[in-house]
Amino acid sequence: MLSFGILVLLYFYSHYFFANGTAHIGVMFTAFLSVASTLGTPPYFGAMVLAFLSNLMGGLTHYGIGSAPVFYGANYVPLSKWWGYGFLISVVNIIIWLGVRGVWWKFFGLW
Repeated sequence: MLSFGILVLLYFYSHYFFANGTAHIGVMFTAFLSVASTLGTPPYFGAMVLAFLSNLMGGLTHYGIGSAPVFYGANYVPLSKWWGYGFLISVVNIIIWLGVRGVWWKFFGLW
């Protein structure tokens, strides 16, 4: 499970290196799901985790999701604050979606 956790964090934070979500998901989702399955992660659970994180990673950067450039371009949020807040909120999101949600999924037998 530790290896899957590391894989998930790598998948999520590698979004800093992609210009948009579509490129990131298109290139990495299948590869990371294949590696997760090889590591022994149940395929459905691995796909669900990567899918949820694919949605959440858009808030990391000022270019990560379609609406972000509008807010950034209008100078609502300075770049340094955007990346800082994006990282802090991502930690909270990961704790909620993988911690709390992981227990919930275990309760319902999804993994």
